[in-house]
Amino acid sequence: MRIGIVGYGAGGRYFHAPFIEAAEGVELVGIVARSEAKRAQAEADFPGLPVYGSLAELLDAGVDAVTMTTPPHTRRDLVIEAIAAGVHVVADKPFAPTAEAARELAEAATRAGVVLNVYHNRRRDADILTLANVLASGELGETWRVHSTMDQDNADSLELGASGGLLRDLGSHLVDQMLWLLGPASHVHATLDWTDRFGERTDCGFVVTMTHASGTVSTVSASKLNHSTTRELRAYGSRGSYIASGADVQADALMSGRRPVEDPATWGIDAAENWGTLSTKYGREAIASAQGNYAGFYTEFARAVRGDGPEPVPAAEGIRTLEVLDAARRSSLESAVIAL
Repeated sequence: MRIGIVGYGAGGRYFHAPFIEAAEGVELVGIVARSEAKRAQAEADFPGLPVYGSLAELLDAGVDAVTMTTPPHTRRDLVIEAIAAGVHVVADKPFAPTAEAARELAEAATRAGVVLNVYHNRRRDADILTLANVLASGELGETWRVHSTMDQDNADSLELGASGGLLRDLGSHLVDQMLWLLGPASHVHATLDWTDRFGERTDCGFVVTMTHASGTVSTVSASKLNHSTTRELRAYGSRGSYIASGADVQADALMSGRRPVEDPATWGIDAAENWGTLSTKYGREAIASAQGNYAGFYTEFARAVRGDGPEPVPAAEGIRTLEVLDAARRSSLESAVIAL
C-alpha cells in the first residue's frame, strides 16, 4: 500500500511517519508540508522522499491511501477531498468535531467504497495492552471500576478554537481506550476545567465517568495546566486490584531519537520498575509489560485495504468515541448524567 502523510507537525513527524516506516506491507511515498521549516524537516528525516505543497499534488502523484495529521479544523475538507479521489484515509483523532460531522465523513467513504479509519493508536500503548491482558485473565474477577489518569505539563501544546480543547484531543484517546477495553457506554457524566489564558475559552482539563453497558464504571481524567506529569491506571474487581504507574514508553523513545524500525523486538516494552502490580488474596505480583507498537495499526490498515483482514479502528468506532465526547461536553454544561 502506497501511502502519503498530509501534515508534518509533531503528529506527522513523531506519531505517524516512524510507524508507517516500520509497518508491514506499507510504503511511505510522499509528505505534504506547506511551511519551509516543515518541508526542510521532512526532507532531512526522509532524504529523497517527495515533499508536496498540497494534498492535490500528492493525489496527482499517485497514492493508495493518505493519513491526515493536520490541525483538527482542517481535517474535514481534506478527508472529503481524498475520499472524492477514491483514496483510502486514516484520519488523526478527533477525526471530526462532533459525532454528527463524523457520520457525514463515514457515509461519504461508504458511498465511495474506500476505507476510512481513525488513528486511535493509543489502544496499542504498552500499559493499556498490559491491562487488557490482566482483565482477560479473569484474575480480577468481575471488573467493577477502571480509572485512567494522564496529566501532561505542556500547556503550549493545548489546541485552541471551536474544534480544540483537551477533551477532544487527549480525551479522544482516553475515552477510546476505555470503550475498547470495556465495551460501549450507556451513561456519561463529566466535569471540564476551562481557561481564558490563551485568548480563547478552552477546556484544559476533564474528568469523564462512563457507565458501560456491562455495568463496569470507568473514569478518565487529564490536565495540561496543573504542572502535573502523571500516568496511572487502576482496575478494581471482585477478586482484587491492578495498579500501574509509568511513562508513555513509545513517545519517550521517539523524542529521544529512536525509531521502531531500528529494534522491533524491544520497542514499546516498559521498564521493569514501571510494571504494574496485581493484588489478590494470593498476594502481590508484578505483571510484565506487554509490547506496544503503533506500527501494527498501519500493518492492519494495509491488510484491510487489500481485503485481507479487519480494519484496525473503523470509522464507526471513532463515531462511538465522539458520541461520548459530545455527551461529556453536554454533561459538563448541564451538570447532568447523559444517557446514550
